[in-house]
This record gives sequence, structure tokens and C-alpha cells, in this order.
Amino acid sequence: MENVIVTIARQYGSGGKTIGEMYAKDQGINCYSREILRMASDDSGINEMLFNQADERLKGTTLFGWAKKVYKGDLIPPESDDFVSDKNLFNYQAKVIKQLAEQESCVLVGRCADFVLKDYPNVVSVFVHAPMDYCIARSLERSSITSEKEMEKFILKTDKFRGDYYHYYTGRTWNDARNYDLCLDSSKLGFEKCVEAIKDYVKIRFDR
Repeated sequence: MENVIVTIARQYGSGGKTIGEMYAKDQGINCYSREILRMASDDSGINEMLFNQADERLKGTTLFGWAKKVYKGDLIPPESDDFVSDKNLFNYQAKVIKQLAEQESCVLVGRCADFVLKDYPNVVSVFVHAPMDYCIARSLERSSITSEKEMEKFILKTDKFRGDYYHYYTGRTWNDARNYDLCLDSSKLGFEKCVEAIKDYVKIRFDR
């Protein structure tokens, strides 16, 4: 049986990353999130700091919400002035995502991995969501923010960035259920049953 890749997109506070990590641990496989930035830096020779700065720069771009630079898979050569452009930094992240998918079964959190691997038959794309009150309550437990109102503002801002980032590089709507194989409400299932749901889907689809 070929590798099975699970991609996780998630609303802030829904526990999507934790669910991905739990599934990976259960399966004895790796879970990659921001590690992808380090790996892209190692592969490209571009300072990892620039990958982190690209995200912050895009957050402050007024055109980001409706502009698009849909990923097509081409890398820009080092001799080009655009070698360290936001587009090429994403291209190298996508290259790493594809390499991981070809080398091993794993979980990939964020970074538009579902879109990058959309033509791979062995990918299960998951979107984890939950009602706002659940996301607020869970986030307050893990944050220095103490006000529910301030936490709601932070969650809305973070999810807006995730949606804009996704649209910028994919041309798609981040929270559109049609983009994913599974959409899981973590407030109804709980983390362990979300993991079981992913396992059941993989078993049914791939007979494993």
C-alpha cells in the first residue's frame, strides 16, 4: 500500500493541530506543521527568517484578501530577482510538501497542503472547525489573553488571515466544505473521536 497523507486545515481554537498530532502518534507517523518552513529553508538555501517574515508581510497587505497568486508548481531560479519573493517562498514550501508525500505517510498541518497535493490520489484532506464559543473557551485556557471579547477578535483575525492566505495561493475558499474529504466539528466529537473518524475514513477509502 502506498503512503497515505492526511492534510489538516483548521479554525483557530478548534484543536485541528492537536487532532493531527494525535492521529500521527496513533499511526506511528510524523506530523509536520511549521517544520515545513525549516525544511524549505534547508532545501532552498534561503534564510528561514524570510519564510516567517513572508507570512507577517502578507498579513499587512491590503490587497491580500482578494488578490491571487495561485500555486502552479514552478520554482524561480536563484539568479532571478524574484528568487526570495513571497511566491517563490511558497513554491519551496510546496516542494517540501510534495517530497514528504512521496517519501512517507504523514500528517501535514496548514500551508495549503490539500491544494498542493490535490492531484495525489493518496491524500485525505480534513477541515476541523467548531463554534466560536468553544474556540474561545479552549483558546483562553492556553493564552495570555484573558478577555473573551479580545479572544474572539484574535480568533476572527487569525481565521481571516488563514482564509486570505488560502485564497491567495489556491484561488479557493478556505472554509468551503467542497474542498475537503472530511469536515469535523471537534466540539461535537471531541479530539479522540475526530481521530477515530479520520482512521475510519482512511480504512474505508483505502481498505487498510
